[in-house]
Order: sequence, then C-alpha cells, then structure tokens
Amino acid sequence: MDAEEFRRAAYSAVDEGKRWDRGLPFSCSVINTETVIAHFSTLDSKRVVSNVSPGYLRPLLPSGPPEEGEKWEEIQKDIEAKIMPGQSPKFMAFFPANATYPSLLGELYSAAFTAPAFNWLCSPACTELETIVLDWMCNALHLPSSYLSTSPTGGGGVIQGSASEAIVTAMIAARERYVKEHMRSLNEDCCPRINGEDEREWRLRSRLVALGSEMSHSSTQKATMIAGVKYRSISVRAADEFALTGRGLKKALEEFTAEGLEPFYLTVTLGTTATCAVDQFQEIAKVKKVYPNLWIHVDAAYAGAVLLLDEYQGLTKGLQMFDSFDVNMHKWLLTNFDASYSASGLVTDYRDWQIPLGRRFRALKIWFVLRSYGINGLKRHVSRHIELGERFAEWVKDEGKDLFEIVSGPRFALTVLRVKIPDESGKGYTNGTTNADGGVTETQINDGVANGVVQPVINGINGEARTLEEANTVTKKVYEKINESGEIFLTSTMIKDMYAIRVVSANEQTDEQHLRRAFDILVRTSLEVLSERGQGRKT
Repeated sequence: MDAEEFRRAAYSAVDEGKRWDRGLPFSCSVINTETVIAHFSTLDSKRVVSNVSPGYLRPLLPSGPPEEGEKWEEIQKDIEAKIMPGQSPKFMAFFPANATYPSLLGELYSAAFTAPAFNWLCSPACTELETIVLDWMCNALHLPSSYLSTSPTGGGGVIQGSASEAIVTAMIAARERYVKEHMRSLNEDCCPRINGEDEREWRLRSRLVALGSEMSHSSTQKATMIAGVKYRSISVRAADEFALTGRGLKKALEEFTAEGLEPFYLTVTLGTTATCAVDQFQEIAKVKKVYPNLWIHVDAAYAGAVLLLDEYQGLTKGLQMFDSFDVNMHKWLLTNFDASYSASGLVTDYRDWQIPLGRRFRALKIWFVLRSYGINGLKRHVSRHIELGERFAEWVKDEGKDLFEIVSGPRFALTVLRVKIPDESGKGYTNGTTNADGGVTETQINDGVANGVVQPVINGINGEARTLEEANTVTKKVYEKINESGEIFLTSTMIKDMYAIRVVSANEQTDEQHLRRAFDILVRTSLEVLSERGQGRKT
C-alpha cells in the first residue's frame, strides 16, 4: 500500500465513522493521515536517533493539563515539534520495529471499535477473527497442526503484546502443569497438610527451575522473577554456532536434577538476539521424550518470519514435540507494535492466556497486513532483506577482509563483526584467525575466556599475540563513535567475553544504498580509531 492508497483508505474510515455521529473530532484523523504520510516519506532525511537528553520534554510542556480543551491544530503542532519519533532506514540496531499503512489502518479501526474483548460475548468478531488469522499464520509459517485451533488437542494461537509476555504466560502455564502432574503422582500420605495446604507442594515449588541457554533473551530470566521460580543458564559453544544442543541440554538436566532441582520449563530460540543462532530443535525434541513434563517454548520473536520461506522449512522439524511458539509480527512482518503471535497446544479462552483481562482488537491489523500484502508479498519482503544482509557480509569479507572479521552470520539479515588489530606490517590478520566461513574459531573464543580470565587469543601473521581486551577496546570505540555521529545507529553485543557489532538490514525502508553507507562508515571510523591508537594500516 502506497501513500495515496493509505490516504484514500484513511479518509474512507473517517467518513464511515462520521455516520456513527458520536460527536468525535473526526477532523483529527484527517490531519493525522497527512502527518503520518509526511512522517513516513521523510524518515530517511531525519536524524537516525534523537539527540535530546533525558528529561528534555518536561520543560517544554505545561505543569498540568489545560482546564478547557484545546483546538486540535494546537495539539498537532506539539506532536510535530516535541514528540514525533520514528525508525529511520538508517536504524540497523536491535531488531526492526516495522509499521506499514495497512497495520496503521488496523489501529484506527481498532480504536474506533473499542471493546473489552476478553471473551467471545464481549466481542464475537474480535475473538473469532483472532482465531482465524492466527490459524492462517500457523499454516503460513508451516507450524505443526497441533498449533491450529482446529487440532484434536484443542490448540490455537493468541495475540500477546510481546514475546516477553508470551514467555511469562507460557512459563506460568508450565509451572502449574508440572505441579499438577507431579502432585498427582505422589502418595497422598507422604506429607502432612498444614492449615489445609499440602506441604509437598510447597517443597516442590521451591525446587522449580526454568532454563534457557546463555544466548537466550533476558526475558526468560525476567519471567522467572515474576513466576517465583529459579533460573539456570546452559552454556553453548562456538563449535555449535552458539546453539543449544541436545547433548548440552541433557547434561544440564542431569546436573540440575542431581542438585535436587525440578526443571519444568525451557526456552529454545529460533534466532538469538546476539547472533541469530538457531537451537538444535530435533536433538532437543529427542531429549523431550525422556523428560515429557518439561515445557519447551520456542522464542522465534524476530527470525520466526523466515519460516514463511520454503528454503527454511527444515527449521520446523522437532517443533511438534514442543509446547508453545511465538513470533513478533511487529518485528519483521510489517505489523506495528504490539502484535506477537503465540501458539500452543491448548487454548481455552483468550482472557486466560494473557496477563491482563481486557484486550484490544489487534487481529484487525494482522488481517489487514495479510490481505494487503498476501503471503507472497511477505515472502518477498523477508527474502529481500536476507539478500541485503548477505550482500553486506560479502563487502565485509571482500573489501573489509583486512579490517574486520565476521563473528557470526550473515544469518537472517544479521551480520555480527568486530575490528581486527593489525600486525606490525600494518595489514591486519589473515583468514587464519577465522574459520572457513569467516567466523571466529572455537579456540579463539573458548581459550580466550578460559577459567574466566581473558587470555591472548588473536595472532597476527607473524604469530604476535594480541589480547582479546585490546580487540574489544577498539571495536567498542568504533561502535561508540559511529552512534555518536548520528549517521547510522547500531547495537553491540558480548559473545563469550568478545565485544562485537551487530548490523541488521530488516528495516522495511532499508535498501542497498543504506547498507553501503553503513559499511563505508564502519570502514572510515575503524581506520580513524586505529590511527588514533597508532595502529593504522601501512600502505
């Protein structure tokens, strides 16, 4: 949908609203339409991130609300002058937060059709459309049929506000299922009741532990704080591309069980935040057979979008053994926040599958996006950004081979890199410090953090030792200098005590020229930093 189509659709929505004659200021929506179009069309010319300081807004606004209502035109001026955020195509940090005209129209209608919507009776259309469009998404992503609302197991999907909410919800469901099943198997006479409550359950709950790999998003650990359970992290290896393996999971489960803990929940990831690693689902599914009461949740918040593509269907193998799955449509699938598709093998009522009771009509924006782009349109969108990411990585490997080394990727439009420290010749390191794919080797990383101590691990052409700490310092300085300039915006990550820079190309408006500009800025800034440190390359 282009700007003119959005303009016509938005005006049509407002005209339809006028017929309700509720005395609402519909002219506000007309003004908003033009502002939104102008905002979208000028994002590329704006600074990539704000340069204001914390607390900037309070001095610009009155100390309290007006006693009488103001004209919309006055409010509009403040939106443009004091608020107006947005994600520029030069924003290549974190993961994208895309918005499109069809999804904005869904928000407009959702606001107009406001309803509590916590059960079918409150809003039949809200409940039924959500069930239908999430079944569409289940099929589009080639997920197991057990996640469909029509499955014999009574599965289905629900729209959460975020992947973090989905994890909290899944973890609480997992906790209660585990306790219920465990208590059912115990001898009722083994422990006394105190004040009518079973002491066995107290003891069991105190031993519950949720698991994630060291590359899992922090939302899993945060969820354990909310759920009142313990958390343990499982280490991963560079040799496994930073993915959790069945072998690693089995070893951890045996260790935790030997400690007297009760592992009841595990987050596995399709596309970790640091490197977009994919945990070994098929291997983990085999372990699940030995631990049937272990709830396994798939966090596919960003990279789950690739399941639309035929070439990634192999990633779904093993998912039929897991309990829940989540992908954020507001990251890569052209739907504005908040639209997190969460599926499970059992859904009863939407109000029981989220933290709040009431809920918005979020299915509308997903419905609008699916109908406007079609599955093929979404496939083209995801494929284009994967191709852009691969092109960027080729520049790094070819033109930047003496200046950078790729830590991970390109994977799902993400490339993770770091700056090389040049040897005495001033030419930097050969590919001897990396693996066949240009990635950092197992020895570099694991030996570099042996026993928790940073060791010299990166060797130049002549075998001169360089410390991990020195490489980290240079890479961090490059990262900070780039973001201070405001030309592009990137994020960094720590991988096994190694500092690296992430470049993501999945912003909807990002194209090849933006990525080329980002690469040139990385080269220029890296050379500047190395020169400042007396480590510039010799010609």
